[in-house]
Amino acid sequence: MPNGAQALMKTLVDAGIEVCFSNPGTSEMHFVAALDNEPKMRAVLALFEGVATGAADGYARMAGKPAATLLHLGCGLGNGLANLHNARKGKSPMINIVGDHATYHVKYDAQLQSDIETVARNVSPNFVRTSQRTEELCKDAAEAITAARGLPGQVATLILPADVSWGEGGQACTVPEQKPAPCADSSTIESISEAINSDKKTALLLGGQALREAGLLAAGKIAAAKGVTLFAETFPSRIERGAGLPAVERIAYLAEMASLQLSEFDHLILVDAKAPVSFFAYPGKQSYLVPDSCTVHTLSSEEQDAIASLTQLAESLGADSTQAILQSPGRPGRPKGKLSAEKVCRAVGELMPENSIIVDESITSGLMLNAMTAGAPRHDMITLTGGAIGQGLPSAIGAAIACPDRPVLALIGDGTAMYTNQALWTMARENLNVTAIIFNNASYSVLNVELERVGAEEAGEKAKSQLDISRPVTNFALLAQSMGVHGTRVQTSEELLKAMEYSLSQPGPHLIEAVVPESLNGVKRKILPYLLKSMPNLPAPLSKALKNKIAP
Repeated sequence: MPNGAQALMKTLVDAGIEVCFSNPGTSEMHFVAALDNEPKMRAVLALFEGVATGAADGYARMAGKPAATLLHLGCGLGNGLANLHNARKGKSPMINIVGDHATYHVKYDAQLQSDIETVARNVSPNFVRTSQRTEELCKDAAEAITAARGLPGQVATLILPADVSWGEGGQACTVPEQKPAPCADSSTIESISEAINSDKKTALLLGGQALREAGLLAAGKIAAAKGVTLFAETFPSRIERGAGLPAVERIAYLAEMASLQLSEFDHLILVDAKAPVSFFAYPGKQSYLVPDSCTVHTLSSEEQDAIASLTQLAESLGADSTQAILQSPGRPGRPKGKLSAEKVCRAVGELMPENSIIVDESITSGLMLNAMTAGAPRHDMITLTGGAIGQGLPSAIGAAIACPDRPVLALIGDGTAMYTNQALWTMARENLNVTAIIFNNASYSVLNVELERVGAEEAGEKAKSQLDISRPVTNFALLAQSMGVHGTRVQTSEELLKAMEYSLSQPGPHLIEAVVPESLNGVKRKILPYLLKSMPNLPAPLSKALKNKIAP
């Protein structure tokens, strides 16, 4: 009979789990050895656990199925926790395998002993299990896989003691087929149809699966037939965009802007999404952003089939034969002159190929990205679902492995790039077709804005120095080259366009370091025009109200 690790490996691949992002240690060596006997499992080494977990997240979002991670004990799990948090918020399916000391060794409280289950429950609240016997390991794994790939998708954590891994008597298990998710019930569809037909101003807030093509087209038919406005979550796990799809406006990050977006609506219908709340609490400002006068309805919860629910709602409204209003093709034009964050976004919109995947962790520098890519060729966008920075470069790895025939563009802020820059090494090792564009403005620019928004406007030099990363300024091009990635530094639009055209025509990973000034610097008179420019569809009365609200 195979040992536990070999049986576990067969259980995983038989269930369609074919990639393992790993950063192993001594406790996981039998699992590592089992990789040699399983040709269906691709093993991808990461030099930091946060890269492994972020890559598994990006893979799941694009492949629509789980990958596995392999982490070393509680400390390795702790290092990967931030991107596991993002995966949980993004409802990404993942099998998180964490090695542990042999069961009989635990009582000695060795140097690396820790309470792994307690740590894991922060990001894997619905499935954490420590396998105690080799004979039960694959049954535990099958239940973990079932939990991970249900609706909603989730991180399922299986803790693997070393003696359970090396023990004989493992028996691979078959994982049952996933049951179809239920649709919204008829009474819900009927009541929401009545709300839409009431002639009161109504919006659909789309999230999760509703932001895929089928969901967008069904929602677009409802919007065209009934005058309903379409919104998307602020940070979607994955959204399909571009020419030929209905245009959807994302709820703004800033609470002041989001509350104005929603201020005119009488009904807000949630489709695999939560009612909008402010990311943080601010003095004198509301956390819940839906107006008191607006009634919130839930068409489909995260446990239900959002696309089928939208399709049935469209049929109920007689909108199923209506033609949705689709985004027309359009490129923003080639930028010229000295580089800025806006010009980088313009260049991306101008040059991005058909069927691209954009991984957006550009923070403030990417405020114009949505506007500049709205009419670009069809593409997917992955965003920072949980707000824990350091997701972008690892997610690009996972997306590129899930979709090897599609170009991946990762737009990353300089501060967040330093959290998981080890991802560049893995990109080079795996020869992935990723173009990473780093916005180097030598600042945690978003925190300069937040410093003001929380009321700390009189902050002195010591406080402001905690948001300044210009001493020294990181040279990302050289950093990339040191890890085997083609890297170049650009300071003009012409240099950027040349670098992008080269990277998009050549295989393998590339990094373009775009040296740009800060987009937002905490000065209200400079923030506001930029924010308004990033929301070109905001009606004039709301733009005026926003000016009064943010910068009276």
